[in-house]
Amino acid sequence: MNLASDFCGIKSPNPFWLASAPPTDKEYNVRRAFKAGWGGVVWKTLGLDPHIVNVNGPRYGAVWGADRQLIGLNNIELITDRPLATNLAEIKTVKRDYPDRAVVVSLMVPCEECAWTDILGQIEDTEADGVELNFGCPHGMSERGMGSAVGQVPEYIEMVTRWVRNATRMPVIVKLTPNITDIRYPARAACQGGAHAVSLINTLSSITSVDLDDFCPEPAIDGKGTHGGYCGPAVKPIALNMVAEIARDAKTTDLPISGIGGITTWRDAVEFMTLGAQNVQVCTAVMTFGFKIIDEMTAGMSSWMNSKGFTSLDEFIGRAVGNVTDWQYLNLNFVTKARINQDLCIKCGRCFAACEDTSHQAISMSADRVFDVIDEECVACNLCVNVCPVDDCITMERITPGQIDLRTGAVVPDGYGNWTQHPNNPMANPAA
Repeated sequence: MNLASDFCGIKSPNPFWLASAPPTDKEYNVRRAFKAGWGGVVWKTLGLDPHIVNVNGPRYGAVWGADRQLIGLNNIELITDRPLATNLAEIKTVKRDYPDRAVVVSLMVPCEECAWTDILGQIEDTEADGVELNFGCPHGMSERGMGSAVGQVPEYIEMVTRWVRNATRMPVIVKLTPNITDIRYPARAACQGGAHAVSLINTLSSITSVDLDDFCPEPAIDGKGTHGGYCGPAVKPIALNMVAEIARDAKTTDLPISGIGGITTWRDAVEFMTLGAQNVQVCTAVMTFGFKIIDEMTAGMSSWMNSKGFTSLDEFIGRAVGNVTDWQYLNLNFVTKARINQDLCIKCGRCFAACEDTSHQAISMSADRVFDVIDEECVACNLCVNVCPVDDCITMERITPGQIDLRTGAVVPDGYGNWTQHPNNPMANPAA
């Protein structure tokens, strides 16, 4: 399969880039990443302040799932604390040695036109492929009037983006913060400012835990803690939604998107791309498992493309966008009921407990712990499917309106195919 990617004119052998983060903080890391097979990198954020000092205590807080699986990571690290001249020299060397890989430089400087003009000229001298404007960092730098402090104000995004567009020949990618009510407005502002593309999401402002002995948020620095940026698999659903919102917004439908947020496997990447992302950026998964996960990502994507008959990325990018809609347009005539496979059931009772105590009392339990669905009470919420520990033990079976349910003899009632016609919709029935 051809995994070659062209993202707003930036070419790479595959759509997998490393996001701006510790894995892209130095030449040593980036060279190892390229040797492993990554298609591109976004170099860790550079700035003009020579006095960036990171904490020397713990920088990460974590949320774990079963067996200490890392599902969320909170970081309080700032932008690079390495000298600007050192970073620039390394970027130039890496790009010279890997001309076929994408090398994009993340930037964050004060909200002054002269500051942006100053650093852009230095970036151009490295022959990097593009710049990513970091308008997303929620901690440390935002308190200095940068990062998400800019990204939360669409007018600032448009202004700075226009400054950068006017001052450079390079493609300009605007990295958006998720710490905002409606992601469409900052995306529109980036578009109006002339951005070639947007990338999202940056990290979510968060506190992951509190030490209950010394009552300090973690990670703790000499008895004090602060909010940080949350990333990892736990943020993927938020990122997918925001990517889709931009992809289906009439004012930004042609704006290329680089998808970021909890991407761990090839399947995650494909999901982002079907929702409109043209490539993806990875961070936490690499910090957890190392650079070699790129082998699984490229092989998995290639295998999936082959199974679908796709020969290029363009054939599936955006394929799911048309199926994302607002709630009011959902088909209320679509009816399903839960079905329990007794051969697979291990009689744990989790479905019964969930339905009986918190849902619709639609599962019965016999004296010998046989669980079955009461169709008349089942509203097809599928909570039972989600709490069941056995794959495919509980499934949802579609029943068409007016059809006789052979298990119960009941007739499935008609629903309302359009919310605008529903009697409980005040827009359709002002007296309701």
